[in-house]
Amino acid sequence: EYIHYYNNECIQVKLKGLSPVEYRTQSLNEIRI
Repeated sequence: EYIHYYNNECIQVKLKGLSPVEYRTQSLNEIRI
């Protein structure tokens, strides 16, 4: 449950304010462009 919380809720400053999941999704989108 903590892993789910960390991946979806925990905001990381080093990831520009995105959660790890959002950051990974954004990175994948940028690669496709």
